[in-house]
This record gives sequence, C-alpha cells and structure tokens, in this order.
Amino acid sequence: MELHFTGIIIALSTFLIIGLFHPLVIKVEYHTGTRYWWVFLAIGFLSVLAALFIESALISALIGVFGASSLWTIGELFSQKKRVAKGWFPMNPKRKSEYQPIDKNETLCPVHHGRSIYAIDEEEQP
Repeated sequence: MELHFTGIIIALSTFLIIGLFHPLVIKVEYHTGTRYWWVFLAIGFLSVLAALFIESALISALIGVFGASSLWTIGELFSQKKRVAKGWFPMNPKRKSEYQPIDKNETLCPVHHGRSIYAIDEEEQP
C-alpha cells in the first residue's frame, strides 16, 4: 500500500498560510490602515491566475490558497479597523484621526447590515 501525502501537505500548508495572515492583517492595519488594500487585491488576483497555469496539483493548490487568503485579507483589513475603533486592538496613535466613532452595538458581520444580533431596537421591544 502506497501512502499519498498531497492532501495532508495542502491541509497543513493552508492552516499555516491562514495562520500567517492573521498577524499580518493586524500589523498592516496598525501601520498603514486600509490604504493598501489594493496590494492584496493585486497579489490575490495574480496568485489565483497563476494557479490556473501551474501543472503541479500541489503547487497550484498552495498558490491558489495563498491568493484566496490575500483576497480575504481585504475584508479583514476593514474589519480590523472596526475592531480597533471598538477598542479590541491597539490603535496607532499616529493615525488616530482616521478612526470614526463606532456604535458599540455595531457588528463586524456584513450579513447583519451593520447591526449586532444582540442589539434590540426600541420598536422590537414588547
């Protein structure tokens, strides 16, 4: 019986790539804010495009995961800005004027249209 490690390598590499992007988002937002979101767009787009032309399934998958993670980082940068405004992460004092006051009931989830699922409108109260 022959063992195939491609799936395990892709899984572990995906875990590491995503894990590396978390502190990257925090550092980039702290130092530059969201102004360089387009860099992640370009890197993500080019990586995904490159993955289409790579014959090796392993390398293509890893480049594709890296590209998708770069694209996902765009949204995370803007969410990180809200997390900082809420006080969940440290604010760069040099860029304090870039942060708008945020409602403590505002959610970071775009599905709930900016409202926390825990916020109750006065109209909804019995």
